[in-house]
Amino acid sequence: MAPTSCSLCRDAKAILKRPKTGQQICKDCFFFVFETEVHHTITESELFKPGDRVAIGASGGKDSTVLAYVMKTLNERYNYGLDLFLLSIDEGITGYRDDSLETVKRNQQQYDMPLKILSYDELYGWTMDAIVEQIGKKNNCTFCGVFRRQALDRGAASLNVDHIVTGHNADDIAETVLMNIMRGDIARLGRCTLICTQGEDTIKRSKPFKYAYEKEIVMYAYFKKLDYFSTECIYSPDAYRGHARTFLKDLEAARPSAIIDIIHSGEAFEVKEEIKAAQKAQQTCKRCGYMSSNDLCKACTLLEGLERGMASSVITDRARKKMDAIGPAPDNIRTIPLFRSTPTIAVELPSQS
Repeated sequence: MAPTSCSLCRDAKAILKRPKTGQQICKDCFFFVFETEVHHTITESELFKPGDRVAIGASGGKDSTVLAYVMKTLNERYNYGLDLFLLSIDEGITGYRDDSLETVKRNQQQYDMPLKILSYDELYGWTMDAIVEQIGKKNNCTFCGVFRRQALDRGAASLNVDHIVTGHNADDIAETVLMNIMRGDIARLGRCTLICTQGEDTIKRSKPFKYAYEKEIVMYAYFKKLDYFSTECIYSPDAYRGHARTFLKDLEAARPSAIIDIIHSGEAFEVKEEIKAAQKAQQTCKRCGYMSSNDLCKACTLLEGLERGMASSVITDRARKKMDAIGPAPDNIRTIPLFRSTPTIAVELPSQS
């Protein structure tokens, strides 16, 4: 049987089948359509403007590594006029994050971008290893997710950037839609498919890979021979998201378009005005100054629970009230530094060799 020719250029030999469309195409055409689709996502959503300082959330994994490479490529190809930075969060997970950060440091040199690393230990006085030692693996992803989100905003503020981009892909967003439906989380369901979000006191963040399939990101990294870290977090196997991921993979096997279909369904959801009116208004945390819908932000609440040895009692609002009934927090309790939007932390520049 004669080799199949690329369905796009008709000249080269097809060496892969796109998971997203089923097209059999050559390597060069795959690179072109992948990059072009991301470019269209960026331009159609008007994510950036010339002169923007953009921090790329870099973990060393496939998504953030491909994002950094593609952002650099598109910035140069289409003259976006962006100043790009790498921003990494060190959660303090021995045997995982310490190794992945070595990949980020190599990416810094490969892509010639300034790098800032901010650690949980530096910001909160706790590492994820220490947190898991105290609370176990049942709710550890709750702590990590809350701490990581605020750490990204604080790291970005220290870089004085206008925008944070993350490597969340189509699979991630579809999983989040499913999770919010299964949990009945109306507030998050109304915004989880947004490509760009920004609170009054937080830095704009967006997802250029919103419509990019995870399998295609892996293929792009493989064929481009990019340097990335492929090990999963050692604390993630017990995460609730894993159930949504397994379900989504089964759907994708039966119907590849299921991922995009779920995203479009999520975009079509509309939260009733009476539900929006019942949601808490945003304010600032009285302790650290970060955005919050309560007197204390979630990060300060979780940190207080850790400091008082009652971490398992602060996951829900009801449990928080129970802890408050025991008595106020001691005056000498460790707290998060006051949130400021002005740059205060130096960055590491690529070495000249």
